[in-house]
Amino acid sequence: MRFVPTPEQDDFAGSLERLLGAAGTVGVARAWAADDTGPGLALWRRLAEQGVSALLVSEEAGGMGAGPVEMVLVLEALGRHAVPGPWVESVAFLPVLLGDGPVVEALAEGAVGSVALAPHVPHALDADVADHLYAVVDGGLVGASAGERHTSVDRTRRLFTLAPDGAPQAGAGDLGRAFDTAALATAAQLLGAGERLLADTVTYVKQRRQFGREIGSYQAVKHRLADVRIALDFARPLVHGAALADPATFCRDVSAAKLAAADAAYLASRVALQAHGAIGYTLELDLSLWITKVRALVAAWGTTAFHRDRVLAALVAERGAVS
Repeated sequence: MRFVPTPEQDDFAGSLERLLGAAGTVGVARAWAADDTGPGLALWRRLAEQGVSALLVSEEAGGMGAGPVEMVLVLEALGRHAVPGPWVESVAFLPVLLGDGPVVEALAEGAVGSVALAPHVPHALDADVADHLYAVVDGGLVGASAGERHTSVDRTRRLFTLAPDGAPQAGAGDLGRAFDTAALATAAQLLGAGERLLADTVTYVKQRRQFGREIGSYQAVKHRLADVRIALDFARPLVHGAALADPATFCRDVSAAKLAAADAAYLASRVALQAHGAIGYTLELDLSLWITKVRALVAAWGTTAFHRDRVLAALVAERGAVS
């Protein structure tokens, strides 16, 4: 499958890239990690004005009526710029599960939503700033309130235990489809973060000199960076292909995309850390924002073991159906 964005998709992605490139997202992410959510929420509103929050919301509900392809392009950009906040929950999971109604209309306009979905999402992201907070209990969505706070390896991921305390929410969507859409959005974030790690590392090895030469001129360094480039290039068509997948294979294709994106981004983070040497371990280095984010997203919305089992089960089932 050859994925080629339409001119409209390219224009949308380009305008988003320009906005994020000028938004000082590193400072926003560092402030968010320090519980100063003001700059992050201001950026959230700007992105909502661009239509990011309304991507998967139908036009009848005040949204853009776009699809998974546009969502992947947007979430990849958010990952590339380390934009904090519960974007997967607000843009992907809740709109797909709820379908329509006042909550979805509010999300399309820029309201913040978050959710806990055990066992894959045991804690809600940024529950303290969410306008709409839910937990999935026995396959149904119920209102919830924030409880105990937990620490993530990614300091921009502020996690909370939820206590269900609201009425069940009627949803027009399928829980499985919503989960898979969120997993695909996470894969896109991983792809974007991996690309940023590679780009920043390539820039660094062209500047850092050792023994009278740029370290990027050594074959060992070149080969490691080439391995990352290949891994990301193999992951990209799986992520974009899952966005175009037939409903019958969406589950399998999303799991394959999440696996490939997680492996590629994690490799990018390891190589970036090694290439930067001792400074790579410091929180003061901006690179740490992407390294820790990748580590957290690898297990978000389904671990690698979970998604690997799903791919295997799907392939076994398909083979049995053919025979």
